[in-house]
Amino acid sequence: MALQANYDIPELPPAAVDLQTPNLLKALISAHRHLAELKGCAGSIPNQGILINTLALQEAKASSEVESYVTTQDELFQADLHIAEWISPAAKEVSRYRAALTHGFERMQQQQGLLSNGTLIALFQLLKTSNECFRTQGGTVLKNEHTGATVFIPPQDGADVQRHMEALERFINGDAACGLDPIIKMALIHHQFESIHPFSDGNGRIGRILCVLYLVQAGLLDAPVLYLSRYINQHKNDYYRLLQAVRDEVPNEAAWQRWVAFMLQAVAETAQQTVQLVGGMRELMAETKRRLRTDVPKLYSQDLLNNLFRNPYTRIEFVRRDLDVTRQTAARYLRQLAEAGLVEEHSQGKHLYFINTPLVQLLMQGESKNETSL
Repeated sequence: MALQANYDIPELPPAAVDLQTPNLLKALISAHRHLAELKGCAGSIPNQGILINTLALQEAKASSEVESYVTTQDELFQADLHIAEWISPAAKEVSRYRAALTHGFERMQQQQGLLSNGTLIALFQLLKTSNECFRTQGGTVLKNEHTGATVFIPPQDGADVQRHMEALERFINGDAACGLDPIIKMALIHHQFESIHPFSDGNGRIGRILCVLYLVQAGLLDAPVLYLSRYINQHKNDYYRLLQAVRDEVPNEAAWQRWVAFMLQAVAETAQQTVQLVGGMRELMAETKRRLRTDVPKLYSQDLLNNLFRNPYTRIEFVRRDLDVTRQTAARYLRQLAEAGLVEEHSQGKHLYFINTPLVQLLMQGESKNETSL
């Protein structure tokens, strides 16, 4: 098979490609069923900020690992405390990814659901702490990480990058002109974005943020809580192989179908796993609420419960802020919670922090899995 490094970016949807085969329709039904279950399950958590904060960090960690930014849960949660004198570059990258994901969601809400190029540029600038926009010149060449051979050369001219991204923006926001199911459309959007490769860096992570934000835009989720990057990490070789096959194979109808099938499976399996995680969080919140009312009834409030789940590692300042109490009162609350066994007290230098250990253990379940093949 000849390598087509100079892949011609197609108009979307790709012409003469059947994306409604029996196998794809069957996979599509499964993806929709599990997404609907996730949407309903997530809606049962009264404070959506809890899910966005905790699950976005898990997504950020997994997505950054695809790009070889590897860190630990403990390091990430400690970084959230803002007390460490030194934070690893990998932890900073992950924290910025979460900030970009949540910022993108907020911008969509402010823009009545519009998912614009301006939002994508804002995500890049936040992720990379840069004031750059789309590439204005070449230089981005994708290579095989094992052999170093050139795999794909995206558009090298800045005007071409801009033109392709404007067309992609119209496709993303133009559902009325496209009869495709939104999950299939998401798969096409992600492939097109990665092929344009519009930024000097961070395209993989922004492309994965784009996936979940588009599902929110399409109404399939109310908040960006789909944990998609873990699946991609577990099937990293298949992900890159199928992504590239669409560019290499001529004609590429079968390659497009395999790519879409992969993404449908990713959505279905990820949604199932996230339903289990959200369900576990809901049960843990209920149990913590019961224990607060039973063991330390004078401390119970919904705001305190929310704090313990929005911040798996919390500190006196967070409780003071969220409950609008004095620092002395916040410190007393946390020490009483520690005495009741609801949190664990730790220290770093002169700083105290408190860990919701059952929640951290729940978030870490299944974190490390060996890659499997389709």
